[in-house]
Amino acid sequence: MQTAFTEAQRRDPDIAEADAILRACVHCGFCTATCPTYLELGEENDSPRGRIYLAKTLLEGAAEDATVVARHLDRCLTCLSCMTTCPSGVDYVHLLDIARARLARAPQARPWHRRLVHTLLDTVVPHPQRFARMLALSRLFRPLLPIVKRMGADHAAFAPFLRMWQAAAKAPKAPDSPMRGVFPARGKSRGQVALLAGCAQSVLAGRIDRASIRLLNRLGWDVVIPEQSGCCGALSLHLGHRARAESFARANIAAWEDADVSAVLINASGCGAVVKDYGHLLVRDSAWASRARAIAEKTKDLSEWLAEQDWPEAWKAPADAPPLILHQPCSLQHGQRITCEPAGILTRAGFDVHLPEEPHICCGAAGFYTITEPEIADRLGRRKAGHLKTAARKAAGTSPQAHNIPQDAHEEGAALDAPRSAACAPGQAPLSARALIFGEKGGNKPEALVVSANFSCMDHLTRHTTLPVLHYAEILEALSH
Repeated sequence: MQTAFTEAQRRDPDIAEADAILRACVHCGFCTATCPTYLELGEENDSPRGRIYLAKTLLEGAAEDATVVARHLDRCLTCLSCMTTCPSGVDYVHLLDIARARLARAPQARPWHRRLVHTLLDTVVPHPQRFARMLALSRLFRPLLPIVKRMGADHAAFAPFLRMWQAAAKAPKAPDSPMRGVFPARGKSRGQVALLAGCAQSVLAGRIDRASIRLLNRLGWDVVIPEQSGCCGALSLHLGHRARAESFARANIAAWEDADVSAVLINASGCGAVVKDYGHLLVRDSAWASRARAIAEKTKDLSEWLAEQDWPEAWKAPADAPPLILHQPCSLQHGQRITCEPAGILTRAGFDVHLPEEPHICCGAAGFYTITEPEIADRLGRRKAGHLKTAARKAAGTSPQAHNIPQDAHEEGAALDAPRSAACAPGQAPLSARALIFGEKGGNKPEALVVSANFSCMDHLTRHTTLPVLHYAEILEALSH
């Protein structure tokens, strides 16, 4: 693609990087076949090819209307399926980061209500204590939600706020507290690894961290979660607030260096994709660049680490365990290019693992995307849920009538009002992975379990299917008792 940057513009490191990325794009259109928003909306500007052109006009200073650029770039899920597909190796994700940073510095590019949503997300979610307090406040005012929902039904500007309120009101009544400290191995220690506790997951689904720690401890690893470690910076980076993302990265790097660990393990694939890119994030900071690269090289998705470990022979699934339908998060398969390890470790544990149709297409979660673009997120969620349902029926060998999934849970408009999955139903204690696998506590085994590697995807999928949705760490930890 030809660009029209001036020499003065190219002296800006961001523009120089963007120029090289843009020139690699040949506008072949292969990316449109795997772009979720293009498949759903059919709009050129909502395809990677269209967004690349919009980013070019923005950075050149030739965009006629920055609000149009912002609208279509905000609709991007950052799933990076286009990068997996692209034959020219266009570095779309870093181009998008540069463009979003420019938009964040141009307040007029977005309406007030979207700027407010971005501000709330960036100042609350990365901080677990603030996030927990916001959840408590949302539940306190939950009785007002139906009234506010009716009042704002005809106002698109209120949709993100309503979605945020609805999601918060359905969160666990007792949010988890982020885990910190050293968790010693059982028996002889083989060494020490760090675990990123993260932000939203640590409050909404601390069970995933607890299962990960127990699993690693039983394999002989001391696990440390340093007090000074926290948010990976993904949310700030994707909102265009690069300086805040860099600050989070430096805090994590320093904390993990002080812990002197063999590896940094991450059980949330969206966080893993960003931490593995710390070398690029801090490449222009001479004091931190080499340190960032060193930490990025030490970082592994938990599934990568588990695939390298020796397991006790007793850690095997029962012969009648439900089949597993593997949902591969975009941040894992496209962001980190990990496609074999989750299925490999689950198969090694004796499970029957299946992939749904269109495994490369995003489920619509994409971190905070369910808040900022609820309509598109739900369309993609229903699309993914349909494929999961079909895969479950095929795996279980049952007819559609025999599978216990309410059909209306996948109809238009049913997203947040549909019954959530058995593993995450609100208002009751979730069924444990062990109960679902072994049929304990008098419960019937489900015909299939959905397994993922990212809490954001898991939470979104539970709104669209009544199949239990679990993390692979929970599944494997259940076998290690």
